[in-house]
Amino acid sequence: MTNRTVLAIDIGAESGRAIGVAFDGKRLTINELHRFPNVSVQVHDTIHWDILRLWHDVQDGIAKATSQHHIDSIGLDTWAVDFGLLDRAGHLIGNPVHYRDHRTDGMVEYVLEQVPRAEVFAQTGIQFMQLNTLYQLASMVKADHPALKEAAHFLTVPDLLYYWLTGVRILEYTNATTTQCFNVQTGAWATDLLNRLHIPTHIFGEVVNPGQILGTMGDIPVVVAPHHDTGSAVVGVPAQTEHFAYISSGTWSLLGMELPAPVINEAALRANVTNEGGYGKTVRFLKNIMGLWLIQQSKRVWDAEGYEHSYGELAELAKQADPFVSLVDPDDSTFLAPGDMPARIRDFCQRKGQPIPASIGALSRCIFESLALKYRYVLDLEIALTGRRVEAVHIVGGGSQNALLCQMAANAMGRPVLAGPVEATALGNAISQLIALGELASVHEGRRLISDSFPLTIYQPQDSEVWETAYQRFCGLL
Repeated sequence: MTNRTVLAIDIGAESGRAIGVAFDGKRLTINELHRFPNVSVQVHDTIHWDILRLWHDVQDGIAKATSQHHIDSIGLDTWAVDFGLLDRAGHLIGNPVHYRDHRTDGMVEYVLEQVPRAEVFAQTGIQFMQLNTLYQLASMVKADHPALKEAAHFLTVPDLLYYWLTGVRILEYTNATTTQCFNVQTGAWATDLLNRLHIPTHIFGEVVNPGQILGTMGDIPVVVAPHHDTGSAVVGVPAQTEHFAYISSGTWSLLGMELPAPVINEAALRANVTNEGGYGKTVRFLKNIMGLWLIQQSKRVWDAEGYEHSYGELAELAKQADPFVSLVDPDDSTFLAPGDMPARIRDFCQRKGQPIPASIGALSRCIFESLALKYRYVLDLEIALTGRRVEAVHIVGGGSQNALLCQMAANAMGRPVLAGPVEATALGNAISQLIALGELASVHEGRRLISDSFPLTIYQPQDSEVWETAYQRFCGLL
């Protein structure tokens, strides 16, 4: 009988977790061993990640895990696009800057003045978003930033943490593809694009595929999991058929399909979709949707005003509010930066000639309904671009716990929603480790194992005519 315990360290935009995943040969069980906040820090007008605090918590998580269990391997994943620069001695040059920092304002336009949009997409296949690594680096070139001149190595945030864990510098494939600096067609860095933007190419090192042992921390093997949390989450989707779509639901909602090859054509360019790398050289064909960021930022404002509610209470208040009074486009650029989200939502409604949400419940319902309708919009778009049949949609991650949003998503998309597991990212991370250790043969076997180990909640679509009417109105706002 196999008995293995692997440690999956998963760091998202709001918090991180060190999760022990045990495998007894038939089932998986999970045990959260350490949870820690991920709090950004503003210095003057720049928002940074507190990377040394995160490194401290990674070490704490490993220490707690090894004090309680025999750990067979370690894997780590984080959010995408942000990075650290190292000097020739391998030392970090400054704290990584947050993707929501204002330094990328106007940078998409700046880049496209030098390289046409179609050429950028043809090389990278990536959705145009100002937070992408490409625009962060271009902003440093434009500002003549001294750190870029000093840099010898570029490492994304999870690559940096792996370097500190093992002393080995690599760039992992699923995360490298998110940067919009990687040529998805050739499988190498987009040096032509980078050269035209005067971004130094010598800082981009070797790209490795997930699923291999990189090195050790002490005597524990460190496995290259999919470094991008969505890359790990997709491995953790418990799908038993190829006719599925997924939503990795957290601060962002990433809605997509798993494809064997990228979709790079004029229609995909117009739709502004993305082709990110997946485990086993699959393609995560998806689109980023603003996600639970809107309710997270709203809650922060309400808490500060003394109206403290849990996320469950906010969902209950939304459930009691009148339906379809006001709707917003969750991906409107006014919602990207941190700040007073309720005020921005009210402003959007006023600009579009809609009633202004007057209560916490009304505004929360506005957010959830708008997210569900944006899911429908993006799913329809992706089906049209790929011609694929979608029989069901899997929602994994924190948003799978929100029963109201899951039911709304089923209603809006007109398909069953299978919600769970919550810790799909950690489980996908763990599956990649178990494959590297020789305990599992494939992702398909891992997904079946997850399905057998964790119950799913199924939401069937309801009120189709009402939601269709709301959808037509929503499309008019985009």
